[in-house]
Amino acid sequence: MATDYAEIGKRIRAIRKQRGLTQEKLSEKCDVSPQYVSHIERSISIPSTEILLRICDVLEVTPDAILLGVIRHEDETWRGVAERLRTMDEKHLALADSLLRWVAGQNL
Repeated sequence: MATDYAEIGKRIRAIRKQRGLTQEKLSEKCDVSPQYVSHIERSISIPSTEILLRICDVLEVTPDAILLGVIRHEDETWRGVAERLRTMDEKHLALADSLLRWVAGQNL
């Protein structure tokens, strides 16, 4: 199953607007440029795992809300996973990303 970056961008935009945030405010809180946020929302740019996690943190959603469109209620398991991912260096984030892609491909 291919990743639909256009849908991911649409979800980010919709949630950002629900939260009453401008692209400028989201970009400021994520420490990226407003143009980059615009490019992500229009699927011109693909966010790294780190940037995606920053966006999720600012928008107060779990990654599955952005990646899959699944909104979950407060779930401590997801918060724990997000916290662990935030503390990882680039090498470990890349490994975690590969593992998640593999698991997702298994259709468990």
